[in-house]
Amino acid sequence: MESLAQRAALLRESLQKSQSVTDAVVSILGSFDSRLSALDAAMRPIQVRTHAVRTAHENIDRTLRSADVILTQFDRTREAEREIHKGPHENLQGFLDAVDRLRSIERFFSSNRSYRSSDGVLNHVNALLSKALVKMEDEFQKQLTQRSKPIEPDRLFDCLPSTLRPSSESHPEGGKNPSHSENQQNSEAAIYSPPALIEPRFIPFLAKLAQQLVQAGCQQQCSEIYSEARASALESSLKSLGVEKLSKDEVQKMPWEILESKIGNWIHFMRIAVKLLFAAERQLCDQVFECSQSLRDKCFAQITKNSLATLLSFGEAIAMSKRSPEKLFVLLDMYEIMCELQADIDTIFVGESCSQMRESALSLTKCLAQTAQKTFSDFEEAVEKDATKNIHIDGTVHPLTSYVINYVKFLFDYQSTLKQLFQEFKREDGTGSELATVTMSIMQALQNNLDAKAKQYKDPALMHIFLMNNIHYIVKSVRRSEAKDLLGDDWIQRHRRIVQQNANQYRRIAWSKVLQCISGQGLTSSGGSGQVGSEGGNSSGASRAAVKERFRSFNVLFEEIYQKQCGWSVPDTELRESLRLAVAEILLPAYRSFLKRFGYVSLINHYV
Repeated sequence: MESLAQRAALLRESLQKSQSVTDAVVSILGSFDSRLSALDAAMRPIQVRTHAVRTAHENIDRTLRSADVILTQFDRTREAEREIHKGPHENLQGFLDAVDRLRSIERFFSSNRSYRSSDGVLNHVNALLSKALVKMEDEFQKQLTQRSKPIEPDRLFDCLPSTLRPSSESHPEGGKNPSHSENQQNSEAAIYSPPALIEPRFIPFLAKLAQQLVQAGCQQQCSEIYSEARASALESSLKSLGVEKLSKDEVQKMPWEILESKIGNWIHFMRIAVKLLFAAERQLCDQVFECSQSLRDKCFAQITKNSLATLLSFGEAIAMSKRSPEKLFVLLDMYEIMCELQADIDTIFVGESCSQMRESALSLTKCLAQTAQKTFSDFEEAVEKDATKNIHIDGTVHPLTSYVINYVKFLFDYQSTLKQLFQEFKREDGTGSELATVTMSIMQALQNNLDAKAKQYKDPALMHIFLMNNIHYIVKSVRRSEAKDLLGDDWIQRHRRIVQQNANQYRRIAWSKVLQCISGQGLTSSGGSGQVGSEGGNSSGASRAAVKERFRSFNVLFEEIYQKQCGWSVPDTELRESLRLAVAEILLPAYRSFLKRFGYVSLINHYV
């Protein structure tokens, strides 16, 4: 117990000491708190001053940075001003960079209108931009005027495929040459090389100027400058080539010989204009106005509308002129070139601005097709109703026959064109060959006309000679042309029979009276006084006087026929020889038989 009491006393003493220490620590901490409060109160003014100094420094830095930016803009303005005064000619890129800097400066001060100098700087910058814009317009116009020169014809011809150059194009009078189909294929597969209207190294220069003018809102001025310069160059190029501005009245009053030559030139001009000049203009427009699709279409339309209208106007005048058979082939030529160029026109004259020009070209194509189709029908009708009175007295081939046959031959050079023409007007006959049907109709019209002309001959034998000559000429010409496969062997055989029928009719009519003179009919009698003696070896009972009269009549009639038919003509050598043999086949055996029967010697060998 006593030990426990001692320990308790020690523990109490320790607790008392701990309390004393705690009280001391609390006292010390309380003094620290009062000291810190006093220190904080003493530091607060210093902290306020420090914050104010820091804020002032930040404001100063910000002001310095702003001032530096503003000063930089002033420096950039002075640099840009120097370039603007120099102009774009010496250093285009430097000039354009200066314009860009001025626009950047304008944007800067427009967004910082609080600066006292903003308005003054903006006015100065805008004045410089206006001056730069005027200089760019002047330079754009100057460069276009200097670079936009007419293209010489020889240079254009060099851009054509060799098969289509003027020296290789020759059209015989009345139609195309026999190699038309081959030339057509060559033209379809030919490669054209549009000329460079402006030296390529200057095009980026013009494109940059155009872009700046467009960005400045000067589309209208830019378009007018460009269109005026290029339209003038294009029209001069076409004029140098030979394109004339002719009114429709002038065209329609022009003699056919002159007009035919001009049509041939027009076809050539259309090909050069569309595939070379218009294509080159489109390419140049696309390069210069790469920045604006609508502007390039608008400029191209303004440049080419007058030139295209001049070309199309001539075609329209031809299509609207009085129809005649000789115009069919030039109409087909014109229709053919328009069909050939239609795809190019649709590609080159693209966009809403060129829609009217595309429609005008398509309208001409349809008008030419319609006129050609009507001319075709007119020709068939004209052949059948041809009232030519000047038939040849010798019964030879009539000029109408050779004209129609040559006409039909030329048609076969245009098979693909005519097929397209017939399809456009839906002239389908179900046989697979519209051209065959039309050709047969023309041939039938010719035959009907020849039948009518044959009736003008008073001599029936000569009438059949006339028909024989003409039908034979038709058959022979068809057999030697492409029409043979088209019309078919049945058609040829049928008309060969017509030739033979006319030859037979000629023999029957021309020689029937002569044959009657050397026939035994009417010479024999049942009596017998006056029989022919031993010289003739004849015991037929015919009187010498009657036989003698028959021979005399034969000689007279033969001489008359001989004299008359000496003025007749069978121009084809083979036909003439076959006809001569056919006459001999009926005349000589009959004469020999009569001579043998009645014993007289005839003079016929003198004439045969």
